[in-house]
Amino acid sequence: MRRGSTSHHRPLSLHRKSRTPAWLSLLWRMLLAFGLIGIALAVHWFWRDGLRDNVDGAISFLDVIYFTMITVTTVGYGDIIPVTNQARMFDTFVVTPIRLFVWLIFLGTAYDFLLKRVWEKWRMSTIQRHLHNHIVVAGYGTSGAEAVCELLRRGADGSDVVVIDERPAALQAAADCGATVIEGDATRNATLEAVQIGRARAVIVAAGRDDTSILIVLTARRLAPGVPISVVVRSEDNEALARQAGATTVINPASFAGLLLAGSTHGPHIADYMADLAATDGRVALHERMVTAAEVGHPLASIGTGLGMRIYRGDRMFGFWEIEAGRLEAGDLIVEVVPRGEMAMPAR
Repeated sequence: MRRGSTSHHRPLSLHRKSRTPAWLSLLWRMLLAFGLIGIALAVHWFWRDGLRDNVDGAISFLDVIYFTMITVTTVGYGDIIPVTNQARMFDTFVVTPIRLFVWLIFLGTAYDFLLKRVWEKWRMSTIQRHLHNHIVVAGYGTSGAEAVCELLRRGADGSDVVVIDERPAALQAAADCGATVIEGDATRNATLEAVQIGRARAVIVAAGRDDTSILIVLTARRLAPGVPISVVVRSEDNEALARQAGATTVINPASFAGLLLAGSTHGPHIADYMADLAATDGRVALHERMVTAAEVGHPLASIGTGLGMRIYRGDRMFGFWEIEAGRLEAGDLIVEVVPRGEMAMPAR
């Protein structure tokens, strides 16, 4: 998981699975280190006449191995020293860079296989502890990307939008937009538990395939029984399946486009107004909120925050023209049309 960067968010990478197996990466580093040491050893043996042993005066193969390893890992002890200009120049311009590379390989290996994993595990647990009342977006395709961008444009904080996807390129794009991202399969319990789905404010599922999206809805509903789940499906036949799986809202892009097209045939401004409601830069927006104590007992038409359109009372829905909308009750959900500048994200 990692947190995206915006003007006020620093990139935070918590987990990115390497495409190269760990054992192969370690093997390549070891071969590179031994290869560099082998080069130094071969040249030292070839130019052994340029070395002097201050102990017995003779340079054997074991002396060359000893001198090479001591010189590569340290600066030497002085018992064997280069005495010719050729040997000194080789140690200066070849062995010294080899020493630096070998140390970097060892330090990089220690970081990748030990320190990095401990550090990223700690950072991931830190982010998970702070995930409360957030929005989980499963899938960062066309619909998922637009949903994330719309949430951010409407004022959502990047740390409150968590994107799940298996494609590194999609995750990078989401992180660049400012969202928190995690690489994983959203159909798996472990992935959804990692993003604390039980504490989420809402879940958006846009996997790109109806069967995958429905499976994600099933998994998410089992882990988070009370969290609203919105899902995008492409086939009308799958809308009922998505609802049976536990989706609160099922959206069919083709059906919505059809509504706009059909509306345009009944007047040139109908489709324009519907698009105005949906667009971020529109003049008006739909807003859903709980009824306030001061509004209880009054008609829907009397609310002062916007133009009341519907109320949801339990599992029933009433329009502004129906008798039930003439008296608001505690627990009612109001859907109203408000000026765009007065609509705010739900409180955290």
